[in-house]
Amino acid sequence: MTAKECIARAEAESLTLGALSLAIESENGGSMENSFNRLSAMLSVMEAEVENALTAPVLSVSGLTGGDGYLYEQYRKNGSSLLGQIPALAAAYALSASETNAAMGRIVACPTAGSCGIVPACVLAVSRVRNIPQEKVLEALACAGLVGMLIDEHASLAGAQGGCQAECGSAAAMAAAAVVEMMGGSPKAAFDAAAIAIKNQLGLVCDPVAGLVEIPCIKRNVGGVSVALSAADLALAGIESKIPFDDTVDAMNRVGRALPAALRETALGGLATTETGKKMREKVFGNDK
Repeated sequence: MTAKECIARAEAESLTLGALSLAIESENGGSMENSFNRLSAMLSVMEAEVENALTAPVLSVSGLTGGDGYLYEQYRKNGSSLLGQIPALAAAYALSASETNAAMGRIVACPTAGSCGIVPACVLAVSRVRNIPQEKVLEALACAGLVGMLIDEHASLAGAQGGCQAECGSAAAMAAAAVVEMMGGSPKAAFDAAAIAIKNQLGLVCDPVAGLVEIPCIKRNVGGVSVALSAADLALAGIESKIPFDDTVDAMNRVGRALPAALRETALGGLATTETGKKMREKVFGNDK
């Protein structure tokens, strides 16, 4: 399946991408009721994870990270943020979800644990500020799932295979499409937003310090939120991606394969091999060389 085929069918049947995703699942043996129940359960987890680290500092198991979600939330609530209402709230949510993951809390991996903050942060910040009905939020999550499925089919969602572009890049694409859908954009606009999001993180390496999903992963989730929201805004304004989604994902796949192994989640390059990064590894694991 391709985005081009999805757009054609959605337009022919007057469906949103979320509705199309649910229809495809039904055709493959699922039921609409079960699909909505699963999405509702995921949404409940997302709602908890984006709040978890905002009311009190949450520290990671390693001790390397934690407390940034709480710190940023105090800053945001004081009216100090340079960002607008939705981006600032989404940034706080992304930090909270990512810190919850680093503390071994319950999260929705969408599409991965390392990129878990991007989709819920964008979807919940937009839906809460713009008062989007829950049914539309659930359909937006279904839309995000369809985008993720297409990326997985034609490229990869794994940092070990395609670098962080496969994780945070894919999550940003999923989030951008979901936001466009919630705001009433067309299926084509949703895929344009997803393509723009991927293009802006094309080639992003995966270089976790000490091999842990903490540094720079947590703050990359905030970056992914910024990319997703700006991509959605462009698409909602009527701006198209000159390179369509299918071609963009193909490029993403080729770029991921071209990345050296040191930059694909092995912690053998990038930030993981800086002097500070190596000291952090020793702090957690000791000098085991």
